[in-house]
Formats: sequence, C-alpha cells, structure tokens
Amino acid sequence: MKITKAPLEGLLIIEPRVFTDTRGYFYESFQQERYTKAGMPLFVQDNVSRSTANTLRGLHFQQPHAQGKLVWASQGSVWDVAIDIRTSSPTFGEWYSINLSSDNHLQMYIPPGFAHGFCVLSDTAIFHYKCTDYYAPECERGIRWNDPKLNIPWPVSNPVLSDKDNTYPTLDEMTHAQLFA
Repeated sequence: MKITKAPLEGLLIIEPRVFTDTRGYFYESFQQERYTKAGMPLFVQDNVSRSTANTLRGLHFQQPHAQGKLVWASQGSVWDVAIDIRTSSPTFGEWYSINLSSDNHLQMYIPPGFAHGFCVLSDTAIFHYKCTDYYAPECERGIRWNDPKLNIPWPVSNPVLSDKDNTYPTLDEMTHAQLFA
C-alpha cells in the first residue's frame, strides 16, 4: 500500500497493492492495522451508493458528529472532490479532486472538517464510504455544488441532483458556527 499526502492538510491518497494474473485481480480494500499506522482513525460505519451517469452527490458533511471518510469506487469511475471547510485552516475554501475508479483502485481519506462530493463519469458507479462516525440525519449539512466562489469545474453537464443538493447554501452564506474551527 502506497500513501501520498494530497495538497490539502489531512487528505490522503491510498494506492493498494493489486495482484493481477490471468484470472483477474486481488487487493485488500481495507486492513485496520495498516490504516491506523497511516494515521487514520477507526471506522464505525460502511456505506455504499450506486449511481447512474452524470449523477452528482454532494457537497456533504455533518456538523456536529463530523465524519472522516475513506472512499473508493468498486465499479465505474467518479470524479471525487473534497473541500476544506475548517475556518482556521490556511487552505479554508480550497478543494482537491481525484478520479477514483475500478480500474485505478485508488482510495482517498477525507478527514473531518471537509465537505465531500462526487460525480459519476461512467454509465454506473458503485461507491464505498467507510466513516469514522455514524450517520446523524439531524446533523447533515451541505454546500451548493455549483458555488460560484468555489468554481469547481465539474466534468459533467446537466448533473442529476437530489432536491436537497440543489438547494444547499454557498460557502459564503454559511456562518462559522455551521462549519469547523
């Protein structure tokens, strides 16, 4: 397993060792001891979503009950985005993106204090989230996916969105209390 630090503090890119032969491939998608040694906390919940082409999910976070997330695509391809929403961070309001796919097997660890979203680049995608805290619907928050100040160049046109994702406020419309210190 190879771990690379992304440009925003706390984001990690994980490249598992993939063993291939004529039958296909094998890799460990998770091994707690290895991930703990890499500085990641314990994970308490697994989530899986299946989405169709051009679906955009995000930009989500929980406050309180912030969740760190280990994410990857086991089928298809997604363009994944993490935004630093820690008001005391020197990279507050900056975002990082990466293509996660069933071909490259990459994973990204997104610590608490980030908003997260992705869009589907393939016909379908199955996306996995390991979370460091439990889902708490009363703590669910979000930032508008097309916030003009963030200026994220989503690689899909006319995304398929939930009603909720289409009505979240912009980052500037949120108070510091709604974000992270």
